[in-house]
Amino acid sequence: WFVPFDEFAQRVRSAGVATQLDRFDPTANDWLPQDTPAIRTPSAAITYPRLGRRRRAGAEPERFRVRLSALGYQALYPADDEPFDATVRGIEFQAHPYDDAQPPAVPTEARLVRLLPGASFPYGPGVRIVYGVVVDGPTRVPVANALVQARGTTSRDGVPWLERTLTDPSGGFRLSLRWEGELTGPAPDQVFHLQAIERPGRTGALDIRLPADGRRRHVIELSNDPVGGGDQRRCQ
Repeated sequence: WFVPFDEFAQRVRSAGVATQLDRFDPTANDWLPQDTPAIRTPSAAITYPRLGRRRRAGAEPERFRVRLSALGYQALYPADDEPFDATVRGIEFQAHPYDDAQPPAVPTEARLVRLLPGASFPYGPGVRIVYGVVVDGPTRVPVANALVQARGTTSRDGVPWLERTLTDPSGGFRLSLRWEGELTGPAPDQVFHLQAIERPGRTGALDIRLPADGRRRHVIELSNDPVGGGDQRRCQ
């Protein structure tokens, strides 16, 4: 069962969240869409409680995946303890068989699914936004579903903050920066460190100054250097 979490609002939500369930067919070596309806609990969890029910519980487990969608959001499928990989486009799991006499061999666990603001997210008035595109460094080809993030700490109380988004199919991103950046230059400029990740070992980095760079289109180039693209500045 899955718990959608709105990362921008920092709250659990299931209203407006749609799911698509697929079953892996070993014969076709492909994912096949299923029409099994999801059940939503009062606590906003999305469940598929009868996937493993069999007449005989001795059958083999079946492999499934679920994909979530919501207007303005993109789902972050790798779990919090997993490295990000843009090729992961769903949450895979196994449905273990059970019947009235024999429970599933493996107990079910809740899985938090973070919903990140996408490129079309309707940020409210007054929210500071930077925008741009993530591209492959050598070829300049846009990279879809890349993770773009910025992090820092507040100067007054040292509380860490993190803002994240995912690129759209054309590699574009819009990232909110609601917190303060580093005060390392002449006022009122603040420095923010942006990082883009396609997969482990394939990253890019960009430093921007606000408000000076606020209206520019930023380009983050990915490279195979595991420390990212360094202090690159690309604006158009």
